[in-house]
Amino acid sequence: MKALVYQGPGQKEWVEVPDPVLQKSTDAVVKIEHTTICGTDLHILKGDVPAVEPGRILGHEGVGVVTAVGDAVANIAVGDRVIISCVSTCGTCAYCRAGVYSHCQSDEGAPGVGWIFGHLIDGTQAEYVRVPFADTSLHKLPDGVVPEQAVLISDILPTGHEIGVRNGEVKPGDVVAVIGAGPVGLAAITTSSLYGPSRVIAIDLDPNRVAQAKHFGATDGVLSTDPDWKEQVLALTDGLGVDVAIEAVGAPATWGMALDIVRAGGNVANVGVHGVPVTFPIDRLWSENLTIRTGLVNTNTSPMLIKLLAQGRLDVGGYISHHFALDRILDAYDTFSRAAETKALKVVLNA
Repeated sequence: MKALVYQGPGQKEWVEVPDPVLQKSTDAVVKIEHTTICGTDLHILKGDVPAVEPGRILGHEGVGVVTAVGDAVANIAVGDRVIISCVSTCGTCAYCRAGVYSHCQSDEGAPGVGWIFGHLIDGTQAEYVRVPFADTSLHKLPDGVVPEQAVLISDILPTGHEIGVRNGEVKPGDVVAVIGAGPVGLAAITTSSLYGPSRVIAIDLDPNRVAQAKHFGATDGVLSTDPDWKEQVLALTDGLGVDVAIEAVGAPATWGMALDIVRAGGNVANVGVHGVPVTFPIDRLWSENLTIRTGLVNTNTSPMLIKLLAQGRLDVGGYISHHFALDRILDAYDTFSRAAETKALKVVLNA
């Protein structure tokens, strides 16, 4: 089969590799129909995730058809069309039983790491993928859900929802700021509407993304390139700052922006993948009664989000800005990496 293989920082190849096979009785093999590129993949290519070794097939999102299952797989069958979760869960360890799938203690990849696709084992940017723990790490695609849109359940929708909105404890009437209106930031904007905030402010340096954010539920947009961006945000509150600041980029500058605009007693939810350390000015902020939460998505709200998608409660079709054939994945990466020029949001690859 063909797959996109990481060959070290800045290097990737679409090459022939061996087909995946069942390795354990709990495995499945899925023929990929739709996959996509995540901002985390770009972080990997920059060298920000050193655990990813040369030779690894990238990708952790996808929808496809099951072609083989192990003897212990009970709920997934050959021929099922499934959504692949970006986080794998054994379903039996202490963390999985508590719903903290991101810290699954299985020895698949490394104990304590639930994100293994395209990280510690081969991923989904390929014609086929081996899926460990098929019963607990695959979701059957409901009737009426567009398969391309279901790819968004793999990662960005639960990530924006769980690590942004739920970690930020968004409540009815809150003013929420989302810093970074890329795909995950947009997912936080979309799913925040489930909790009734009074305002959702999208902050980005790209005018196109700020404009797009208003189609996905943002009430206001602010360009971070404006010298008075902070004053604009504060003017949309009561002058004291936002109740919830969601950092969805993963950079020291955007981390600092979140701290600058959150009110005393507010919440900062860090969603972005950081490649370098950031600072926390505790000498200035120790008395501000802030709650700061970080996290890797658990995907424990994916079943709920799938139901909402099936019922038409989540309008996500507009997330997909570009379509490519799977064998044009190098072109897709080029487009996605130049989002400001290409106006790319989510790039979907179709087999």
